[in-house]
Amino acid sequence: MATVLLIEDERSLGLIVRDSLEVRGFGVLFAADGEEGYALFVKHQPDVVVADVMMPRLDGFSLASRIRQTDPYVPIIFLTARSQTADVVRGFELGGNDYLKKPFSIDELIVRIQALLNRNQVLRPPAPDRLPIGGYQFDYPKQKLAFNGKETPLSYREAELLKRLYEQRNQVLERSVVLLDLWGDDSFFNGRSLDVFITRLRRYLKDDPQVQIVNVRGVGYKLIV
Repeated sequence: MATVLLIEDERSLGLIVRDSLEVRGFGVLFAADGEEGYALFVKHQPDVVVADVMMPRLDGFSLASRIRQTDPYVPIIFLTARSQTADVVRGFELGGNDYLKKPFSIDELIVRIQALLNRNQVLRPPAPDRLPIGGYQFDYPKQKLAFNGKETPLSYREAELLKRLYEQRNQVLERSVVLLDLWGDDSFFNGRSLDVFITRLRRYLKDDPQVQIVNVRGVGYKLIV
């Protein structure tokens, strides 16, 4: 059963769509704004995201951009009453896969969801158990980092942080995205905690000079391999 994350600030419409999807066999996570939707995305990793564009706290375009920081494959469908070409183009540029104009039929939404799910099964590569990071082997499921036969156990949060750095390797991983993803908010104190975890990962990776975690001032971090 596929899980749909539905984010719609018009509660009556959202409940109708949720109920209609559930009747047709989908599991549905429902949120009324973008911030709540992103928290559900991080916690549950749904199979597809259906999001209104105009929402409080975090609009659909900003939500898609944030999701794409950590997941390049999950299908995203925008729901909107806006149909200007510039809006449609911007939605696709930010990582959206489809665009459905309100009012829409449930049957059309389901057809589009199913088409994107089928396409995603082809595009998304299987996740290997061991991820190469220079001379290291990162066993994400077992939370271990190996180098020249020596294994270093990682905590849950260390493994999750390293996985996100690996997925964005040689690109900037935004600090705010990591904090919201792993700590739940981007407060000053959580930011200091993140700095401690980055320092630990640098220490674990110090034996290979070709591997570095560098600060991108004011933005985030980059794992250079």
